[in-house]
Amino acid sequence: MLLIMYNSIIIILICNILMFISIILSKKTFSDREKSSPFECGFDPKSSARIPFSLHFFLITMIFLIFDVEIALMFPIINLFKLTNFIIWTNISIFFICILLIGLYHEWNQNMLNWTK
Repeated sequence: MLLIMYNSIIIILICNILMFISIILSKKTFSDREKSSPFECGFDPKSSARIPFSLHFFLITMIFLIFDVEIALMFPIINLFKLTNFIIWTNISIFFICILLIGLYHEWNQNMLNWTK
């Protein structure tokens, strides 16, 4: 028991010494603050945070996420083919693809897929 306590004290002491040495030897200056600041999608952290953001960019991102999730939902349909007969599988697949196509058609009509406005 005494040996474990001595080893624990030595380990804690070595860790503290190494942390203290790293603090002393680090060359952080005031100009390194910008490197430590969080990087936000190419925005300059020293400028105003209230700059206009492209709403169209946001909409394209949402469309991508929605269709990405819907494609991920299509993978279980492949496994469903093994569990059900062909007619049920075909109906479910056609229904799901129709929902995707209707959503794509709606976005096309709303001009959400055109980058230039």
